[in-house]
Amino acid sequence: MNAVPLRNNKAAASAVRTITVLGATGSIGDSTMDLLRASPERYQVEALTANGNVEGLARLAKEFNARFVAVADASKLGELREALAGTNIAFGAGENAIIEAAERPADWVMAAVSGAAGLKPALAAADRGATIALANKECLVCAGDFFMDRAAKAGACILPADSEHNALFQALASGNREELVRVIITASGGPFRTWKAADIAQATLAQALKHPNWSMGQKITIDSASMMNKGLEVIEASYLFALSPDEIDVLVHPQSIVHGMVEFSDRSVMAQLGTPDMRTPIAHCLGWPDRITGRAAALDLAKIGSLTFEAPDYDRFPGLKLAYDALRTGNGATTVYNAANEVAVAAFVAQRIRFGGIAQLVEATLNNWVRAGNLAPLTSADDAISVDHDARNSAAALLPQIALKAS
Repeated sequence: MNAVPLRNNKAAASAVRTITVLGATGSIGDSTMDLLRASPERYQVEALTANGNVEGLARLAKEFNARFVAVADASKLGELREALAGTNIAFGAGENAIIEAAERPADWVMAAVSGAAGLKPALAAADRGATIALANKECLVCAGDFFMDRAAKAGACILPADSEHNALFQALASGNREELVRVIITASGGPFRTWKAADIAQATLAQALKHPNWSMGQKITIDSASMMNKGLEVIEASYLFALSPDEIDVLVHPQSIVHGMVEFSDRSVMAQLGTPDMRTPIAHCLGWPDRITGRAAALDLAKIGSLTFEAPDYDRFPGLKLAYDALRTGNGATTVYNAANEVAVAAFVAQRIRFGGIAQLVEATLNNWVRAGNLAPLTSADDAISVDHDARNSAAALLPQIALKAS
């Protein structure tokens, strides 16, 4: 059973929609708040959360008259109390407070807490049947099977907020599941799209952070440079739309105008296009099942002039192939893929491994995990978190030999 509504049924929307934003001070949260700011008469903010940015969280809470705010860093409770002095805004700190924010009675929840820390809050929102705009990859990469199952059982509506998955969501409305041949996720190719493999392996942090089209956080920008982000998106698409790995293709599209395509049995290919701006997919989720006025720039195809496409190179970007391998292996392998990649990226940022060592560490961690016979299905958030923890420890233990190999 799938909690993603593949057909837009135009369910009646409330006149004023109550909103919770998990991760309100991050880049996705910032885009969401910008859209809410444009239509204050349509939305009431129920809860906002942040990891540790107390100043930014308090500022947003006052601006939007939030009813509850929470910061993940428990040590900042006093700082948050001081920042909200003189208001009637309820507040909390720590993991339980973030979960409480997700459990509060908002119609619509933006799940944009990054990392595995976003899993339990998103599940809390799903368990009460909320409409969830999902921007946290880890919910699906680490726990896709049971996350979608629980969401479906609770009657939750999962709306993809990533640009690529939102594009697929819109394009899928053009046909039925039995008519689908494949979905196509587009990739910019990142800053190393035309580089030779040897040069990519030795790329610096500054070079990896020069994304040609998107302005994103450090981690996702590095993932784009390695194309690990496309691997994560392939895994997400599989769980979101109940697709096999063979039904998901990746196509490099340097202009980042076509965000996703769906091919149907009659050979029609439906595509969603737009300027590279996260406010477009977020606006689609925020207004669904209707459409609202967006804040992104209008698409001018005549000015762009041409759109080009090319096949991905799995030899130069091995992280993408590893994602397909993990997805086919199943039983927690995608959780290991994600955890090892996070350890690898952190090591690269800390200059402990070369850029080429990122994929090498992920591959070595996956191989060790499979050889150890750890192929049990994940049935709970605790299962996923346990595998995530073990995979991080395994990746950390492998770091020294990968550092020597990639030097």
